[in-house]
Amino acid sequence: MSAPAPMLPVIRAVYVRLTGDEELTDMVSGRIFDHTPEDTPYPYIVVGEAIESPDNWHGGFGRQTVLTLHVWSQYRGFTEALRIAARLMALLDHTPLAVDGLAHIATRYESSEALTDPEPPGNIRHVPIRFRVVTEQP
Repeated sequence: MSAPAPMLPVIRAVYVRLTGDEELTDMVSGRIFDHTPEDTPYPYIVVGEAIESPDNWHGGFGRQTVLTLHVWSQYRGFTEALRIAARLMALLDHTPLAVDGLAHIATRYESSEALTDPEPPGNIRHVPIRFRVVTEQP
């Protein structure tokens, strides 16, 4: 018998955590998406790509899911995007998540980058930030 794929419950748990935080939703005017509508005003967050790998042991099933969140901003410089990224870290790094059907073991910050979109006019800031979520089948 194999374990259920936890990627979707992990993504849902992160989305619920983010959309349930008033400070974060105020920072982005509630704009937290897994699909960005056309002409969305900045700043906003996109729940992006996920990579899942097994973390099994003898007699048990576990998974590690690396989820990338994308912060987008047109603020001059990186201040706004990095403040939003810091709030994401405060909400997720080393904090418990309620993952449906799975036991949450850990969520850890993995990496982030501060990027400028090179396309003209070059005024878009992008901060992808990655978290590793470890779960087990109860």
